Amino acid sequence: MNDNRYHQKLTRRIFTRFFLAFVIYSMALLVLFVAARYFLSGFIWHTYDVLYPALKLIDNNAVTFLFVCWLIGALVIFLHYWRKTLSYLDTIVDAAEILVGPEEEFVHLAPELIDIEEKMNRVKSGASRNARLAREAEQRKNDLIVYLAHDLKTPLTSVIGYLSLLRDEQEISEELRVKYLSVSLEKAQRLEDLINEFFEITRFNLSQLTLEAGKVNLSRMLEQLTYEFFPLFSEKNLTCSLKVPPDFEIKCDVNKMERVFDNLIRNAVSYSYPDSVINIIVEQQSDFITIWFINEGNTIPKEKLDRIFERFYRLDTSRASNTGGAGLGLAIAKEIVQLHGGTITAASHQEKVIFTVTLPLM
Repeated sequence: MNDNRYHQKLTRRIFTRFFLAFVIYSMALLVLFVAARYFLSGFIWHTYDVLYPALKLIDNNAVTFLFVCWLIGALVIFLHYWRKTLSYLDTIVDAAEILVGPEEEFVHLAPELIDIEEKMNRVKSGASRNARLAREAEQRKNDLIVYLAHDLKTPLTSVIGYLSLLRDEQEISEELRVKYLSVSLEKAQRLEDLINEFFEITRFNLSQLTLEAGKVNLSRMLEQLTYEFFPLFSEKNLTCSLKVPPDFEIKCDVNKMERVFDNLIRNAVSYSYPDSVINIIVEQQSDFITIWFINEGNTIPKEKLDRIFERFYRLDTSRASNTGGAGLGLAIAKEIVQLHGGTITAASHQEKVIFTVTLPLM
């Protein structure tokens, strides 16, 4: 219900009560006058009675008397409802302070303002929820940056240490030299990954995603991506099964959609059992396509699935693990898919993890 309808409903309610008060007062005044006149006519009045002159005057000017009484009562009713209406403004102003306050206190208004009370409480609940989610996201980001900053020291120290050994050791065996270089390279690559996570956070916070759509051969795109992941597949002895119609073309932002698929494949590799299969299946259904990314791994609990697309949320919160990145990959993937007018969902059951991407055929 929009603000105009709330306003009309409140105005109608106040006017109805105001009008009913007038009608009830007018009828009560008329009935009371007739009843009083009938009651007093049962007595014999004399000119020397104290009330006789006043009653005689009223009797001779009955219409004027009724009008004056009605006018006084109408003024009292008007002033009462005018004051009551103004008091609604004071109440709403006080409620507005509660609405913008940090406390979890809800708004309580007069029964006549129940619709406004409900709407203000919905706004309050939504604002409180958004503020809480923003604080949680900010806290997760800050924690992540602290962890990353701490983790940068370990590979950097190793790289410096082994390179120093290579420089200082004059007579070093070829075997040790290869070992030191291998460890240095491994730690340097880990250092690069951590730095890339910093860049990922910065890019996501400072950039607005926009689409530059064009036609692309989806079959070849996925074939190329899976080929590039071959070294990662080999590390865990994974097999990738790609089922896609040959030369299947779609219209999308190629670079951004590659990023979506890259994130989903990387996620599947990270959380797959060794010696298992990653299935990528593409099907066309009327005016849209569905792409499934299915891997065999630990079943993800529902409470984690519900948050898996949140910014800076990581399934594996341990910094000792190399699984997962800054917790932005899936959040960015969801934003890109939604910009294309599609959807992305996650499900997990019976030691399978399934990501489903649905895209319209633009």
